[in-house]
Amino acid sequence: MSEEPVRIPITDIFDLHSIAPRDVSAAVEAYLEEAHSLGLRALRIIHGRGIGVQRETVRAILKRTPYVSDFQDAPAEAGGWGATIVTLRDPRAQRGSG
Repeated sequence: MSEEPVRIPITDIFDLHSIAPRDVSAAVEAYLEEAHSLGLRALRIIHGRGIGVQRETVRAILKRTPYVSDFQDAPAEAGGWGATIVTLRDPRAQRGSG
């Protein structure tokens, strides 16, 4: 029995609760790439509070992703330290003036 990939709609919010821990890194990388290509600029990645493992995984990816300009804990009403707010660079600004 082969596992079909799960298609997740790309919006400005990505909740990792439905992603298996072994798949989190690949899912976050793919999400960021697709969100950036769609021109999204402000994202919220919900990783949960727990003991902080997924939070650190997400933040390690954000640190090494060149089109991430900033990230921080979400405000309390948007998840606090159980979610990370991400700002992406404008994809049009990176293409150069040609």
